[in-house]
Amino acid sequence: MIHAHKRSATAPAFVRIASAMLALGASFAADSAYAWTAAGGRRGLEDPVAAKDTPWLLAVPDFKPGDGGVAGGDCPQVTSTYTNASFEGGQYILQAGFAEGEIAATSYTLSPSDFPLRINLIEMIFATSNAAVATTTKWSVIVWQGTPATGTVAYSYSSDGVVLPHLQMSPGTNGTNVQFGIDPADPEQMVVLDNGSHTFSVGFRIDDHNNQTADPCLVAPPPSSNAFPTTDVGGLAAPTTNWLYLINCGALGCPPGWKTFAQLPAICRPSGDWVMRVTWTPQQCEIPGACCLPNGTCQVLTNSACVAQGGTFTSEGSQCTGSTCTQNICPCCFPATGGCLTLSPAACQQAGGIAGPTGQSCTGYVCFPTGACCLPNGTCIGPVSPAACAAQNGVFQGNATTCSPGLCPEPFGAACFPNGFCIQLTAAQAADAGAVWKGPGTSCADGDGDGTADACEASNPADLNGDGVVGAADITILLSAWGAAGGPADLNGDGVVGSADITILLSSWG
Repeated sequence: MIHAHKRSATAPAFVRIASAMLALGASFAADSAYAWTAAGGRRGLEDPVAAKDTPWLLAVPDFKPGDGGVAGGDCPQVTSTYTNASFEGGQYILQAGFAEGEIAATSYTLSPSDFPLRINLIEMIFATSNAAVATTTKWSVIVWQGTPATGTVAYSYSSDGVVLPHLQMSPGTNGTNVQFGIDPADPEQMVVLDNGSHTFSVGFRIDDHNNQTADPCLVAPPPSSNAFPTTDVGGLAAPTTNWLYLINCGALGCPPGWKTFAQLPAICRPSGDWVMRVTWTPQQCEIPGACCLPNGTCQVLTNSACVAQGGTFTSEGSQCTGSTCTQNICPCCFPATGGCLTLSPAACQQAGGIAGPTGQSCTGYVCFPTGACCLPNGTCIGPVSPAACAAQNGVFQGNATTCSPGLCPEPFGAACFPNGFCIQLTAAQAADAGAVWKGPGTSCADGDGDGTADACEASNPADLNGDGVVGAADITILLSAWGAAGGPADLNGDGVVGSADITILLSSWG
């Protein structure tokens, strides 16, 4: 048996260790959502990596015959997490600015009837990206009663390389699912009491990087020689229950101490949820099931715990899958900030947001698109919103598009020839053919069946040139026929083109 460092009020637990490495695919280009600055900005780069599978580093105590289990008896285990990442493989984002002494944590609010509860297993994915050397990382796992910021530390275990192994990875892009748990038959369990908040929290701390050179407030821990905790690629779903403890880098750094992701400025905030989960056993045996929370995530909770968090309970024994809560989420857009949160439609309405399509998250969704709009007459306006474009019977060209030559096609309309023939042409084509163009969107339909397209039938005697508008061209025709006996320009039919006819034409002007 080997001894684990356990900084708590109870005696040390005994552990045995099994380990295997997580083989990761090639890393992608770094996502510069966070930036290092000479002025003291110290959150590191996010680096996406792809995981082929997820082997583990496991720490559990030795079984001792005759020991009895505690806290929960035969109650079913419950797994709580906010990440949508698979612990069996997938894609993750390295939080490559994570410095020594910083802590990644998550908190979970349950039903009071679930306490006291036993922590069975705590897991988190750590990874390297294109590491040039083998890495060794010293780490700790911590359990709190309450939140990390306001609660109390109930249990803390640290690796020492002898009793509890350090996290070791080979060169290249690799990762490990660090798992920590205590055998349920061991009398020394991690039992969490309710401190009145009905909340418990778990977290991992990097105690010593493989190679944290210089001051991490000024120089990032080199990604080529260190391992880092990961977040998921599905977007941030739980900003108020993912936590980060930051070292103090002064006025120009990120806010030090405990902060939820929601409390961090954008340059310091991870773009996804921690790839972390905790398995626990409640004291009472209310059968848990899939619960769709107001933020759109799914957790396996008891019905009472689900309702306590404003969630929708599905059924006892059900599990969270990729489609369990899809009909309970939508992208929720906030006009004042332009931001987007994945919430349930009801929560979005209560928060004063604008709900997008049900079943879709904020990932890839544009809340307030603007772009070019092609009007029926062939002109282009913008940038405008899709609604403003539709109000003018235009065709929206897509978000971030701009008006440019040739973007909007010339409109077609009825072109009337002197012999009554009609065909749809553009205005330029009609002019080249010597036809009268009747305007955008007009057709050659012959609704009255008289053999002439309705658009080509003169509807106003004062429209002498038949272009559909009484204007300067018509008055020119009338003046050229001034004094003539009869004819089309004799609008009043008195047998002579004169002042009475021009009065009629002017009364129809336009």
